[in-house]
Amino acid sequence: MTLHDASIAVYRARLNIMSGLLAKAENHPKGDALLGVRLSEDMLPLATQVRFVANLPGEALPRLTDRSFTSREEEDDPKTLADAKAMIAETAALLDEISADELVAPEEMLMIEIPNGMQFTMSAENYVRDWSLVNFYFHLTTAYAILRSEGLEIGKIDFMPHMMPYVTRGPSQAA
Repeated sequence: MTLHDASIAVYRARLNIMSGLLAKAENHPKGDALLGVRLSEDMLPLATQVRFVANLPGEALPRLTDRSFTSREEEDDPKTLADAKAMIAETAALLDEISADELVAPEEMLMIEIPNGMQFTMSAENYVRDWSLVNFYFHLTTAYAILRSEGLEIGKIDFMPHMMPYVTRGPSQAA
């Protein structure tokens, strides 16, 4: 498995999940008001979770490629579900341009500094596995949980549609 397979391809496929969830959310009675919903008072709302899902793959690009990326800020949080879907589509289109030969070697050392001043030094492979994908999945899962908590009719298949090509036996065929 290449670093591209483990990063860009994963981000890209999972952006489809976010897009599908947002498409279903458009039919929810609360509509755009869902973007203001939080799982708890001290957590960020759906709009911010979507922004993070859209930002995190792009934020990996300057570390993994020679490409730059400008992160969307709080004021860029989507105001409508259509805005949210467009934000996800924009990131997906960016990722579609990335070829495997653009990525650094998996063993290349990277440094990450976070706003509180903490600094991490790790290989590109460790960065993808231990930092970037974990953060990405956290915000994707939180977005899913917010929508589910608001009664959106979604289930595990909506979070894992990529597994459908692997189905060899369905529930009605169980032994």
